[in-house]
Amino acid sequence: MTNERKIVNDPVFGFINIPGGLLYDIIRHPLLQRLTRIKQMGLSSVVYPGAQHTRFQHSLGAFYLMSEAITQLRTKGNEITDKESDGVLAAILLHDIGHGPFSHVLEDTLVKDVTHEEISLLLMERMNKEMNGQLDLAMCIFKDEYPKRFLHQLVSGQLDMDRLDYLRRDSFYTGVIEGNIGSARIIKMLDVKDDHLVIESKGIYSIENFLTARRLMYWQVYLHKTSVAYEQMLINSLLRAKELASKGIELFASPALRFFLYKNIDSKEFYILYNNIDPKEFYSNPDCLENFIQLDDNDIWTSLKVWSTHSDIILSTLSRGLINRNIFKVETSSDPISEESMEDLLNKICCSLNISKKEAVYFVSTPSIEKNMYDPADDSIEIIYKDGSIKNIAEASDMLNISLLSKKVKKYYLCYQRLV
Repeated sequence: MTNERKIVNDPVFGFINIPGGLLYDIIRHPLLQRLTRIKQMGLSSVVYPGAQHTRFQHSLGAFYLMSEAITQLRTKGNEITDKESDGVLAAILLHDIGHGPFSHVLEDTLVKDVTHEEISLLLMERMNKEMNGQLDLAMCIFKDEYPKRFLHQLVSGQLDMDRLDYLRRDSFYTGVIEGNIGSARIIKMLDVKDDHLVIESKGIYSIENFLTARRLMYWQVYLHKTSVAYEQMLINSLLRAKELASKGIELFASPALRFFLYKNIDSKEFYILYNNIDPKEFYSNPDCLENFIQLDDNDIWTSLKVWSTHSDIILSTLSRGLINRNIFKVETSSDPISEESMEDLLNKICCSLNISKKEAVYFVSTPSIEKNMYDPADDSIEIIYKDGSIKNIAEASDMLNISLLSKKVKKYYLCYQRLV
């Protein structure tokens, strides 16, 4: 362990001070350094070329904001001990440690039904053993088992440091200035009342901007239809690779990716062909976690480059499309595609590529996405006034249509191979 302080120059927040000791040891740990090889925004760079930043950069940014939040809360008389400070700072550094490459793609293909939050905890436990229990408090806060519940809210809540960083950072790197939020102002307005984070009333406009910006970033950036289509191509490529692997066809892959592609499948659990890893096995078989932590974006891109010349027309066409940006055409609707339209589209793809209807399915995806920007039932945002009274943001705001932000918007996407 080193006690030497380090300084990192971050393009979003400027100089970030990293104290020596436990926090520096976490940052330089191989499991956190793995995040330098995983992009924060997955495939969004297909639309926003500047979105090349990593999950490691995001973790450092969230760490910086957490440091600022602790300082502000302390100045307002809220007791946060040095041990609690280290614990919550460690928790925010490690909050994304369980992400794999193209995180949600992975959760839809290679390790379905095991979330990155669950994997984060497994990796925290692993690091905690190495560090002789120094992460006990961080894990307690992360799991919301610590008596001071507001510390968990800072890590995972409506106004957590995770959201405050990724909205500001993703806005910066995509160039979508409408998504920029006043993170410094929000943090300055933070306080604690009855063990719950609250916002001083003079900060209400910053919260209104935060909720509006979040809505814009989700529908304009994170769920941009071209990014969704590109992601569906990657999902279908991995599913096709797994189908070929299940038939014993040789595919190029790194050892870690090969583990998930060629994992032996019990015939009575054929559904695992498309889930690959039973969640119970992920917990009980140490090889699953060992191979998972070896995976990063490079494993996937290198394989796609090689697969683009594979003899299987489905795998090679999808892989070439990803490499050369020949993206699925995409349409959005408020209603799902009809069976007749789907059948007609599959027939056209069959004729165009000279493949069977079963194979044509790989060239059509119909995901639906449902999202709301604010759920008052889930850790609501509370505004505190000078007289000590508290109102929910839904009551306090005279500008925001909270019912609109709380309403779940559902969009249906039709992504399919462009027909020549």
